[in-house]
Amino acid sequence: MSAIRVINGNYRGYTIQNTEFTLVSGFKSGARGNYVTVKNNGAFPKFPDTIRVAVDNISDIEFLSGETVSDNTVPFVAPKAAVEAETDEQAITRIRERFDILHEMTKACINGDIRAMIVSGPPGVGKSFGVEQEIEKVQMMQMLGSKRLRAEVVKGSATPIGLYQTLYKYSDPNCVIVFDDCDSILKDPVALNLLKGALDSYSKRIISWNAEGFGKEDDLPRSFEFKGRIVFISNMDQDKIDQAIRSRSMMIDLSMTDDQKIDRMEHIAASDEFMPEYDIEIKQDALALIREVKDEAKEISLRTLISVAKIRAANPKDYRDLATYVLTN
Repeated sequence: MSAIRVINGNYRGYTIQNTEFTLVSGFKSGARGNYVTVKNNGAFPKFPDTIRVAVDNISDIEFLSGETVSDNTVPFVAPKAAVEAETDEQAITRIRERFDILHEMTKACINGDIRAMIVSGPPGVGKSFGVEQEIEKVQMMQMLGSKRLRAEVVKGSATPIGLYQTLYKYSDPNCVIVFDDCDSILKDPVALNLLKGALDSYSKRIISWNAEGFGKEDDLPRSFEFKGRIVFISNMDQDKIDQAIRSRSMMIDLSMTDDQKIDRMEHIAASDEFMPEYDIEIKQDALALIREVKDEAKEISLRTLISVAKIRAANPKDYRDLATYVLTN
């Protein structure tokens, strides 16, 4: 199990600062706020062996060693009644906070505090954007340094031998591999066994290939030690992801309603990094139309926003009919 340090927290009125615990279940958000579940280990005599420590946000805990455990999901969906009672501003703030957690966990993965992370949720809500943004920031800051972060983003399908090659190429401690919408490796038995080795809880993570599949020209060893980190970005439901992979990874669930997707898109659209070639007015007009026809739209995602914004830019006076047709057909 992982060891964590609670930098600032609270348990039943007792203040906790810079205290180490054994992690039972990762960062979660509940009706009463954010918390982590840890082993008491005698820190609070006469209290249960397992306790929930309240924290303000993910930055109040620090991963020290090992791997995270199962049931370590950061959930997204709030109870329906709570969502209905929210104002637009409150919803936007809550969604922003959830994606702030994504950014913080990505930083933790880059720094080596956690070995693996699974980001799940519907397509086109900015999962990839958030992860890749943090990687690019670190790479920019390290441009003049001698030890630079090496990151590889793998998109689409991958074969088991292709996975083995990628794991070997990026096996050093300064490496992060992002499997973006590469769900084939989460379904293939051979690929899953390779990933289990890469995410193992032992001090040395040895990956081996004992079957046929590559020749001398591939210049690959039959086994090697993997010291890198892995991020999975997936559209799969969490319960369909192999339990052994989930138990070895920190999980962030970004499931959301259509209204929440649009709120998230508004936040991304306000960034200068998203579609910088278009004025904010164009993106706002596109978002307004998407919100107007959301009940009839076949898909609501960042890809939808990009398509409508392009139509708006090309046809500023007559874009509504064409964009509506594209959205609903």
